[in-house]
Amino acid sequence: MYITINGQNIELAENTTLLDIIKKQDIKTTLYAVELNMKIIPKDKFEETVLNDKDRIEIVHFVGGG
Repeated sequence: MYITINGQNIELAENTTLLDIIKKQDIKTTLYAVELNMKIIPKDKFEETVLNDKDRIEIVHFVGGG
């Protein structure tokens, strides 16, 4: 199956979860949000959210400043 993450197409095995994807992204902060097909997914739902062919994921990192 193929999905898109932040505009990049990748191939995944069936039954891959959103949590599997997050672990592979090497995110170095706890301040991020994940959108799956234009819907924000709460972090407590990552493990149970199984991805489907042609899903679109956007991972947004928050940056502080002032």
